[in-house]
Amino acid sequence: MESLTPRRTALFIALTILLGMVFGGVLMVFVGLLETSFSGILLWSFAIAALAYGITLFVVQRFIQARVNLILRAVHETRMAKSGGDRMGADADVLGELNREIADWADQRSTEIIELKEREQYRREFIGNLAHELKTPIFNIQGYILTLLEGGLEDPKVNRDFLNRASNGVDRLIKIVEDLDLITQLESGVMAMTIGRMDLRELVREVVDELEMQAREKGVRLVCALDEPLWVKADRDRLSQVFFNLFTNAINYGREGGVCEVRCFPLAEQVLVEVADDGIGISAEHLPRLFERFYRVGKSRSRHEGGSGLGLAIVKHIIESHGQSISVKSEEGKGTTFSFTVQRAK
Repeated sequence: MESLTPRRTALFIALTILLGMVFGGVLMVFVGLLETSFSGILLWSFAIAALAYGITLFVVQRFIQARVNLILRAVHETRMAKSGGDRMGADADVLGELNREIADWADQRSTEIIELKEREQYRREFIGNLAHELKTPIFNIQGYILTLLEGGLEDPKVNRDFLNRASNGVDRLIKIVEDLDLITQLESGVMAMTIGRMDLRELVREVVDELEMQAREKGVRLVCALDEPLWVKADRDRLSQVFFNLFTNAINYGREGGVCEVRCFPLAEQVLVEVADDGIGISAEHLPRLFERFYRVGKSRSRHEGGSGLGLAIVKHIIESHGQSISVKSEEGKGTTFSFTVQRAK
């Protein structure tokens, strides 16, 4: 919709007068006034033109302009009430302002609709992934119990094995629920972080020792490349969980004979930490969503490993709870490197 600028207003008046004069001339033809002088015809034409202009102006002002003003003020005041802006001036370009207000409103609504669709898509994926993660151990437990009830309980070679498998399924369910609860606390900010001065090298070595047996079974070697103590400010337990999850990820997707190494690069006020492996790697299309809850690079990737599917999401939330950031770079067949920062301690 275009605004009525002074130039357009003058054109509108000229056209109205011209049409009025033509209409007056035609009218006089029908009433037999052509015998009068030319000045008389011109006078009558101007009179009728003025009357037509007055009527047209009244109609526009009364029935169109007033309603346009009302719509504009309603739209403008609604938007200003939300943003806390100033009210519209009385001498504003009404139609132009209305056009801009409606265009802005349409853009905002379009953006909101896109965001809502993205959230709905994420919600559906999250619920679907959560249902799948819970369904797998539940069905396994159900199968083991049914086998025991159908006679396996009487066989000493079967009952203990199946009971152990059912117990493992329960442990996996508990792990998923605990990780979900942890992420919820991290996102909501209700989890208190106990920040203190700690030696990063000592922490990494402790986690390496804890996972050494698991890594040896997969043929992966965990290496701490820190030669000297490196003091940082962090929550020791949460940072330990970060390394534990990243190491576990490297073990699950590493190749036999592969290496996962922790490297550190002191910066001015921070320390850049890299956890790099030479495993199977990840294609570029998956990297932007790698830290989402339950996101899997492959439909069945790592579910057989017994993970909760929340490890990397937890890592991201813990790092961000420290006021730091984390990123990932990877290439298929060449390995993956997670990089994050930690506050340096004096």
